Amino acid sequence: MRQQKQNKTWMITSLVLLVLLAGVSIYAFTKNGGGGDEAVASVNGVKIGKSELFDQLILNGGSQILDSMITEELIKQEAEKAGFKVTDADLEQELASFKKGFSSDEEFNMLLMQSGMTLDEVKNKFMPMQVRLRKILGPQITITDDDMKKYYEENKEMMATPEQVKASHILVATKEESEAILAQLKGGADFATLAKEKSTDPGSKEQGGDLDYFGKGMMVKEFEDAAFSLPVGELSNVVQTSHGFHIIKVTDKKAATTPTYDQKKDDIKEELTSQKIQELSGPWMEEIKGKAKIENKLQAS
Repeated sequence: MRQQKQNKTWMITSLVLLVLLAGVSIYAFTKNGGGGDEAVASVNGVKIGKSELFDQLILNGGSQILDSMITEELIKQEAEKAGFKVTDADLEQELASFKKGFSSDEEFNMLLMQSGMTLDEVKNKFMPMQVRLRKILGPQITITDDDMKKYYEENKEMMATPEQVKASHILVATKEESEAILAQLKGGADFATLAKEKSTDPGSKEQGGDLDYFGKGMMVKEFEDAAFSLPVGELSNVVQTSHGFHIIKVTDKKAATTPTYDQKKDDIKEELTSQKIQELSGPWMEEIKGKAKIENKLQAS
């Protein structure tokens, strides 16, 4: 799985560069927009001018950003020469492929938040270059059945879905209160209703205590041990953890599953193709840069 980690690192780096590119756009707009050296801040009456800020932006990463912009423009020109166009369908497909590099939507959304970008910005600023690279370099790539089977065998465990439990809980601060609630439940009280009334867990009480599905390693040990040992539909005894006192009800279980090669074949081909494109893109970019007429004034200075 080392290659997948490398791909994710590359994707994160690309998103960070996009944020920097957005900063350059602001720089170009404001720098050329007139108004003289307006103050962008002041400290105890001492003004920090716009030109001083932008000079610092250029000194700190400006060369890297400009090089990325040059690369993007070269790729765009090569795609236009080959007659390749970027459609909305292309962008949606590339975005879907990009998101597969993350373990969940939550992880992907966290990256967006950390990078300061919206989903539309990722799609419209980052994806066009990836679509063009795929169209230019894709025809040079051959993925064989042996390649895909080898990848499947090496990564089968990572593709597996572990055993999962779906459970609800009621969390309170004292053992006495939890025992009183347990007695009510055994007497026929509705679990979801009591969870909304009594539970102190803000993340689940409004859902009637529902925690959805979770695998091993996602909950504290005492809670996990109790939940995985319970039959579906049964209540636990009072379970004490560092969070307080819980009553747990298991509502469903999913056995561990490993997808077959045929089930994952298309995803594997897509992953291997993306890997090959990244391997080829570096040497290809060096080649077209060598043929292009590029004037980089930051590099010259």
